[in-house]
Amino acid sequence: MTQFLRTRSKVVVLTHAKPDGDAVGSSTAVVRALNLAAGREVATAWHAGPMPPWYGPMMGDTPGLVLPREGPPADAEADAIVVVDTGSWPQLEHVRSWLSWQREQTLVLDHHVHGDADVGDQRIIDTSAASAAQVVAPLCVSLLGVKDVASLPQPIADALYLGVASDTGWFRHSNVSPAVFDFAAALLRAGARHVPLHQLTEQQEGESRLRLMARALESLRLLEGGTLAVMSLTLEDFAQTNAQPGESGGFVDLAMQIAKVRVSAVLTEVESREGGRLTKISLRSKEGDNAVDVNRLTRALGGGGHVRAAGARVAMTLAQTRDEIARLVREQEPK
Repeated sequence: MTQFLRTRSKVVVLTHAKPDGDAVGSSTAVVRALNLAAGREVATAWHAGPMPPWYGPMMGDTPGLVLPREGPPADAEADAIVVVDTGSWPQLEHVRSWLSWQREQTLVLDHHVHGDADVGDQRIIDTSAASAAQVVAPLCVSLLGVKDVASLPQPIADALYLGVASDTGWFRHSNVSPAVFDFAAALLRAGARHVPLHQLTEQQEGESRLRLMARALESLRLLEGGTLAVMSLTLEDFAQTNAQPGESGGFVDLAMQIAKVRVSAVLTEVESREGGRLTKISLRSKEGDNAVDVNRLTRALGGGGHVRAAGARVAMTLAQTRDEIARLVREQEPK
């Protein structure tokens, strides 16, 4: 994989739409490593919005393109494609028509349980990794010919650190492991800036996000004997609070603070490409006896992710989606 990329002169790095910290961090790290290794600009990151408010400062002067709603430019070309933090067609719809015929030159680096094998011929999937950043780090090390992760240049360490920190909830989620802390420590030795990155991505909220959070909390319903928490946000909630779609990130963790809750769901109305309404689902579950596998749950709805964190989009109303999630949670109850 390293040798293949070293011989390319026009590499496009992709990730899922509405990128989070791991998607932005992992894709940015790969672009920076490729360009530094080549000594010139050979790689560009393509992202599809809505973008987080910290996207611009995090990207800096890293070559990147925020794709328009209609997708990539008609004349866009690449002699290699790297897909990070996803390997699933539903998360790549914004580039599917451009990407689907380029399988032979597409490399996938991911950590999710569910993926589509026909996205790319070369695939490195490590489902034991807490973040895509951990999967792409060895590629960065190899491209630059350095000894280890701790020897990476600081801008690449920053990007990777954002990835692992954000996908572990800044080291609070159940996917935290000794390997995660070893990786984070190596990045800190490389110069990753923990405090500035945390301030940039977690402490720059606007009034609109807090007002949207209030709407989400007001909508909270406890189902299945109080073990399932569901919050719902309509398009009107976003309009009336002047909030952007990306501002609901992290709301799914709020209800996990309730002792009895085993599964938390945030249901968000979104516009479809055809102008209708879909429901976006974000799920989390707690560890413990009879823990709910939310990846299995969302797979039944056409989505996927991890055992404790997963999502999907469905052509159902908020109420229909809530009822279907409750039914699927009941299916996993011990007999």
